[in-house]
Amino acid sequence: MKTILALETSCDETAVAILRGSDRRSGSNRHSGSELLASEVASQIAAHEKFGGVVPEVASRNHLV
Repeated sequence: MKTILALETSCDETAVAILRGSDRRSGSNRHSGSELLASEVASQIAAHEKFGGVVPEVASRNHLV
């Protein structure tokens, strides 16, 4: 068994996931035995919604809170 920590970041979102999977490969699907243990997304969508898209200045200020 192996445990995988997956991280994704952008100016307005950050996500993390923890997966557990076997080392075996099944045909073309290498992740057929994977199990999602936990995941979380932190998003600033609400802060940018009124502008109709991401505003870099707003995104950078929200990183300080």
